[in-house]
Amino acid sequence: MRTLYFDCFAGASGNMILGALIAAGVNESSLQSELQKLKLPEFELKVEKVNRSGISSTHVDVVIPDEKKHRHLPEIEGIINDSKLSYKIKERSLSIFRKLAEAEAAVHGIEMAKVHFHEVGALDAIIDIVGSCIGFEMLGIEQFACSKIHVGSGFVEMAHGKFPVPPPAVVELLRGIPFYSADITGELITPTGAAIIATVCKSYGALPELTLEKAGYGAGTRTYEKFPNVLRVMIGEAKPQDKRSEIEVLSLLETNIDDLSPQILGHFMDTSLESGALDCWFTPIQMKKNRPATKVSLLCTVDDEQRFIELLYRETSTIGVRIQRIERNSLKREFESMETKFGQISVKTAFIGDEPVNSRPEFEDIKAAAAASGVSVKTVMETVRDRGIDDSTVQSN
Repeated sequence: MRTLYFDCFAGASGNMILGALIAAGVNESSLQSELQKLKLPEFELKVEKVNRSGISSTHVDVVIPDEKKHRHLPEIEGIINDSKLSYKIKERSLSIFRKLAEAEAAVHGIEMAKVHFHEVGALDAIIDIVGSCIGFEMLGIEQFACSKIHVGSGFVEMAHGKFPVPPPAVVELLRGIPFYSADITGELITPTGAAIIATVCKSYGALPELTLEKAGYGAGTRTYEKFPNVLRVMIGEAKPQDKRSEIEVLSLLETNIDDLSPQILGHFMDTSLESGALDCWFTPIQMKKNRPATKVSLLCTVDDEQRFIELLYRETSTIGVRIQRIERNSLKREFESMETKFGQISVKTAFIGDEPVNSRPEFEDIKAAAAASGVSVKTVMETVRDRGIDDSTVQSN
């Protein structure tokens, strides 16, 4: 599988990841073109070759207007969802932002919806994260791995004061990930860099057996004497990390409701899925006193359990939620972009081992392509079917 390895001997930041991807072959003008789909205020990617302790590397500076605005997570999710980026890029970008928001919420002891912080709200963080996800797709990356992460040492000045390195949000993001501190003073791993790596990587440690195709160096802004402040990414073919199928322990939340408008129930389903629930469904039931009712079922990760329990209490009339731990066996999945005369359509393929067993085009991409081309959804579906993908298995999200 086409694998990207993050070599974080000098940590990582959002712009270091973006610079390393450009150095490894991401076309700068194509990247700019894709980022324009976000419909953000005017910005510029200033890309230049620099030397960091003898290593030629790529530095990216995101030049943005002087905004006084600090965006919250729901607004950022709206910006990404309303764009014409591919479903895969949207999905991965949203996952990274949610992980970042969860870390900040945990540090401050508040709900994610109430998080008000600079890192997620800044335009450059949006561009770094979405730009990195665009780069991953352009390079055709199928799996990720990462070295132990050098976090730096000392203290860093932040909006709330002076904090030790690594700062609290980074510590939250690096749970379960091996990291270390050496004699370099400064913050080497930023929240944005940590969120990207923690979201996409499944393995950490030594470089896996890799047939190297490309390497790229992304430069950090700070310079050190006799220490290359760069992130190295290595790209090549490696054995799949995934087994034939994967067993996950998930949380199933359920509650019975007999006193709520169907409009509000529909809104809850939309909100839960937009917030990262793995699935949500309704079942008609008969409750005590012969009342017709709805059983609301929501599937999420164990880590997200409390967040979705709170969402049920806030958005519905329930006063109690049943919790079950369940196992889910799921196949390995890969995404690829299919070129059609109506634009790119993301296709998800499931595998048993190396054998593809199901391919599903993303319905959101089909809808977007139909709207952009002024044709019917049926016309785009027929084009997809003509390319060998069965439109009866369109994946709706």
